[in-house]
Amino acid sequence: MRDRSYENQAYRASGLNLLVAPIILWNTRYLELAYAELARRGMAVTPDLMKHVAPLGWEHISLTGDYSWAIEEFGNGGMRPLHRPVSLLAA
Repeated sequence: MRDRSYENQAYRASGLNLLVAPIILWNTRYLELAYAELARRGMAVTPDLMKHVAPLGWEHISLTGDYSWAIEEFGNGGMRPLHRPVSLLAA
């Protein structure tokens, strides 16, 4: 942080907290969907393993302010569908 005064640094840190909190909430909701999808597929994902998964990633969040979403993408209770990678071996 480039601000030299403690007060300005505290303001910036508070602003970052306001940005990080909704990202963590969004990621947590999708982690819940991913966990349910894996369980539906019969994959054993234990709660002991899940405690090592952190919802802190934000590389999929655009911070430029340019957002364009088609409303029909949000069909699953207001959630976008999970990305399901296609196997390289799939025909």
